[in-house]
Amino acid sequence: MNGAPVSLRRRIAAATGATVAVAALAGGAWYAFDAISSQPVERVQFAGDLDRIAPADLEAFAHATRGVNATGASLEAVRDAARKIPWVREATVRRRFPDAIEVTLEAHEPLARWNDAELVSVRGDVFSAEYQGSLPHFRGHDASAAAQMAAEYPAIVKALAPLSVAVTGVTLSPRGAWQVVLDSGLVLELGRDDIDERLARFARAWPAVAARGVETKHADLRYANGFALTRVAEKAPPKPTARAGKSKTPR
Repeated sequence: MNGAPVSLRRRIAAATGATVAVAALAGGAWYAFDAISSQPVERVQFAGDLDRIAPADLEAFAHATRGVNATGASLEAVRDAARKIPWVREATVRRRFPDAIEVTLEAHEPLARWNDAELVSVRGDVFSAEYQGSLPHFRGHDASAAAQMAAEYPAIVKALAPLSVAVTGVTLSPRGAWQVVLDSGLVLELGRDDIDERLARFARAWPAVAARGVETKHADLRYANGFALTRVAEKAPPKPTARAGKSKTPR
């Protein structure tokens, strides 16, 4: 009668010992993983859009990142810092065991210069970076205007394509009025509504107007069926200058 309880106690003891052993192994494994994952970063690998990002900026970022403990909060801080590198739009950070991280960067694609010192991307993001190439100049009151202008710009270029002209400037006023400047210096006032339709109408009519030799630097397209031109004022002939010396009295 006493054999069964003894056998049961032995099985319980064995099971308890196995559970303790598994818990000990699991605890040891977790401790080892935690120790590895919190090791300081020794190497920084970069991937993604790197052509526009200065190597010096990447090296400075890598130097500042080395020695950081690669915990979740630290990696989030590393990602936030990567987003502040000039030309970087977005960044992701991955742990590469045992002592490296991989930083994948997405760069801005510039569309135009923005106001006085910044750039605007094809996505409509305003950012600060140095750019030496030629870009149209956008002017607006805030970042929301930049996004609106970036979205509308392809349609503006398409509407003027038959004229084979380049758009060098676009302005959007706080009241929503559009102005476009062409590479010839001609300024087009578009108003707030139907700007694509107005540009298309102008593109159809302008070749005949230009063929007449009309000189103008300003065209107002804010009309239902046409546009108005401001002629360039003719320059007055220069006044004759008096010659130095004694004047002779006519006889």
